[in-house]
Amino acid sequence: MKIRKRKLHIKLKWGLLPGVICAIVLGIVCGLFFPAWLVRGVLTFNGLFGNFLGFIIPLLIVGLVAPGIAELGRSAGKLLFITAALAYGFTLASGFFSFGVAELAYPFLLDPSAHMAEFAAGAELKPYFTVAMPAVMDVMSALVLAFTLGLGMAVIPGNRLKGVMLDFRDIVDKVIVRVIIPLLPYYIFGIFLNMTVGGQVAAVLGVFAKIIVLIFAITAVMLVLQFVLAGIIGRKNPFFMLKTMLVAYVTALGTQSSAATIPVTLKQAVKIGVREEVAGFVVPLCATIHLSGSTMKIVACALAILFIGGQHVSFAQFAGFICMLGVTMVAAPGVPGGAIMAALGILQSMLGFGEAELGLMIALYIAMDSFGTACNVTGDGAIAVIVNKIYSRKHPQGAPSCGPQTPETNIQGVRIG
Repeated sequence: MKIRKRKLHIKLKWGLLPGVICAIVLGIVCGLFFPAWLVRGVLTFNGLFGNFLGFIIPLLIVGLVAPGIAELGRSAGKLLFITAALAYGFTLASGFFSFGVAELAYPFLLDPSAHMAEFAAGAELKPYFTVAMPAVMDVMSALVLAFTLGLGMAVIPGNRLKGVMLDFRDIVDKVIVRVIIPLLPYYIFGIFLNMTVGGQVAAVLGVFAKIIVLIFAITAVMLVLQFVLAGIIGRKNPFFMLKTMLVAYVTALGTQSSAATIPVTLKQAVKIGVREEVAGFVVPLCATIHLSGSTMKIVACALAILFIGGQHVSFAQFAGFICMLGVTMVAAPGVPGGAIMAALGILQSMLGFGEAELGLMIALYIAMDSFGTACNVTGDGAIAVIVNKIYSRKHPQGAPSCGPQTPETNIQGVRIG
């Protein structure tokens, strides 16, 4: 059942990027001739959908993060701790590296005179009506509740609350897959329609192109650094390892799914010298918790939107955002667009993003989704090499002591045989 569900997600993701591209193009074209009354009708839908996003974001955080933390804590063991620490460390390093490069590059690449407030205002047309949908709790309350429930479920012996939260995660999953993802192209269409009417679309498209090129370059450099570190620790040729793992990179570009790429990642990890039992544990786990590419994209995109909006965020504030980002996205990779969905809450609460900024973040993220997933997957090989070196020092032979497993499944329940 779990594998069938993953396949459903992959199919939906295949259709999401073309849908977003069509929405952007149609929004620009239609903005050239749509009458004001029709634009207001589209803005009415956008207002309703934006209010629904505001309502659902705290529930997304609780439904995704709490069960994810609980499941990580369920399989105790030194190897789990080492792998999780490395994955989180790689994720943080990618976020701060992306922040540093963007801070240096954006003053030369982007024009801060094009303000986000103007993007949001468009031609100052208003929707016909709005429906208030107040959230059941604010974002920070949702984060605190998710951490409290997740850590609590990880240590208590009972499973009743955990079962409820897993069911709640399934509900959140369905809402994302059946409601939010299908409607996103229409929402993005409305955003670009409004920006075209307001005369701001050329500036936005210019920002999109520059950010995509920059993030691709950052991704390449970050992967080289990760494998150089792995090569030093594992005493292996980093460029041979990176070349071998490029098969997984290309596969992830096509599938846009870390989970679907697991068999290929496992095979390539073994080819670069990782023991099969170590690869069988590390690779599926990192498909869930290692998010270097996703963090890199979100940090670069968020900083770009702040920059062109003329807003300044201190390094300390952005550092807290990056640290929180690595945690809140832990349970997201199995859900289409899940990483950006899980990040919406802290973008709103920690960086002050409004509806227009969140809409642009979603469009930017989806446009580069495959690059981030490919970076995540390829970096899993570097983590596996480091864990393999640490494990091999104390266990010349034998399998990792990380809980009961069968030859056909790993601790995440993903079939690898």
